[in-house]
Amino acid sequence: MNSSLYLIKEYFKVMDKDSVRCLLCPRNCVIGRGETGVCHSRMNIDGKFYSLVYGHPCSINIDPIEKKPLYHFYPGEDILSFGTFGCNLFCKGCQNFDIARMDDIAYAAKSRDYQSPEDIVDKALQRGIRMIAYTYNEPTIFFEYMLDIAKLAKKAGIKNVLVSNGYINPEPLKELCRYIDAANIDIKGISEKVYKEYCRADIKPILENIKTMHDSGVWIELTNLLISGLNDDPKDIKMLCEWVKDNVGKDTPLHFSRFFPYHNALDIKPTPEKSLVRAKDIAIKIGLKYVYLGNIGVLGNTNCPYCGNLLVDRSFEGIKIVGIKSGNDKSRKVIKKNISTCSKCGKIISGMF
Repeated sequence: MNSSLYLIKEYFKVMDKDSVRCLLCPRNCVIGRGETGVCHSRMNIDGKFYSLVYGHPCSINIDPIEKKPLYHFYPGEDILSFGTFGCNLFCKGCQNFDIARMDDIAYAAKSRDYQSPEDIVDKALQRGIRMIAYTYNEPTIFFEYMLDIAKLAKKAGIKNVLVSNGYINPEPLKELCRYIDAANIDIKGISEKVYKEYCRADIKPILENIKTMHDSGVWIELTNLLISGLNDDPKDIKMLCEWVKDNVGKDTPLHFSRFFPYHNALDIKPTPEKSLVRAKDIAIKIGLKYVYLGNIGVLGNTNCPYCGNLLVDRSFEGIKIVGIKSGNDKSRKVIKKNISTCSKCGKIISGMF
């Protein structure tokens, strides 16, 4: 198939001869003939529902897993990463607004070479890469493409990694969780106000989805972009950390990331580093074991939360696992579930190493 259109077969409802309701994300857009949903990537054409982005990635790259960011899921390894066009949120400071908020996605998709799910998996296999990331824009909006790739990848022994805003309906998420191994969810804050003001969305589905993924056995890490005057109040940070601890556990890595002005948030100044340090201090005081700071020019090491032993040494020269005893094959050619422990105190270290 070499087309910019893909007929969608599920997660929508025909309302009448002229409109369909998309059931993929909580927006549940009702879409008339010739129109798209708010993501601009799913279109009603003559009463039939199509994906405009299936098979048309905007970019395919090999990234370090830490860039997702995932720090406890096979650190130091490369991951084949790709995304398409469109998004179902409207974040004011979107760093990928050029692909996420593009108006004419159909035209953009046509300008890209068609990449079948087999093509994507083959690229990973040919390069000896054992992980694929669905990232850059919001993977929910290319759900069918992602799912088809993830199924093939799983059969080939390749791990699937989701980098998402978490704004998806329960049923498609449950299906996706059967094939996703790890995820980083970008949680904007803990209050409904933050989501309403910053990205025109609701927080409740996202919190429920994070719990669903965790309960399904998906390895979860969370990222909170700290924005001055919006979500950096110590009370809000404390509430977020308590929610993480109570709902997905104190072993869940939490990344506080520094904001830089983009898109429609050019009037907001970069987050002071002291705000990130304060957030980390709050998280550790609450009891979270693994807290990292991002967008500050350095990569954070992983230390044992019990004895302080250096576990993963991260620098721009390289990333080395130095203090973890793992049940993994020493050649690291085979991924399998294992129990990893600190080489000094013997306590269990959460994650896949």
